[in-house]
Amino acid sequence: MIVESTLMAENAVIQDMVGAGDYYLKVVKQGQTIRILDVEGNQAADTLFYNAKDPKERYSAVDTIREQGNVYLTAGSVLMTNDCRPLLKITADTCGRHDTLGGACATESNTVRYALDKKCMHACRDSWLLAIAENEELGMNKSDIAHNINFFMNVPITSDGKLSFADGISGAGKYVELEAQMDTIVLISNCPQLNNPCNAYNPTPIQVLIWN
Repeated sequence: MIVESTLMAENAVIQDMVGAGDYYLKVVKQGQTIRILDVEGNQAADTLFYNAKDPKERYSAVDTIREQGNVYLTAGSVLMTNDCRPLLKITADTCGRHDTLGGACATESNTVRYALDKKCMHACRDSWLLAIAENEELGMNKSDIAHNINFFMNVPITSDGKLSFADGISGAGKYVELEAQMDTIVLISNCPQLNNPCNAYNPTPIQVLIWN
């Protein structure tokens, strides 16, 4: 569902650019709104969310899909934790659909999906592990890498119930906005994948804006 935002970029308290392949880590306070903006179009922003006061409580695809009755996320969707509590709510969305089933690229999945010689290519899981290693104060480890959302990524479900990876449906300047329902750790891997048509085989920057 397409819903445009009423927020103005010049009023954002944070405006950050995130290069392709880089990670982004911030705590968004309860009541704040975060916008993830697809700068050039068809980029995938693989994102993890955690309760900032207890990262063991985190975004749950299972609870979110069950409560929403929909495998895709868009304006109005409420992201639920593994304790089935509201974590964030999507308040605006100009892309219209976001994937919560396809998972994130990893060196292992690069070999399964593409070729054995793709194993050493940088992947989203690497970015998250680097973020955790460089931010030890979070008290997190690789076991905390759980369900993620692929914002802007197009992962159609086929008639026989399988997942497919297709050309992106986003475009330059499209965005999704989420209002935090609790203090939330936002950990984004701006996907470096070079083998997936979702980003036209060309990873590009995203922008992150936050409003009080």
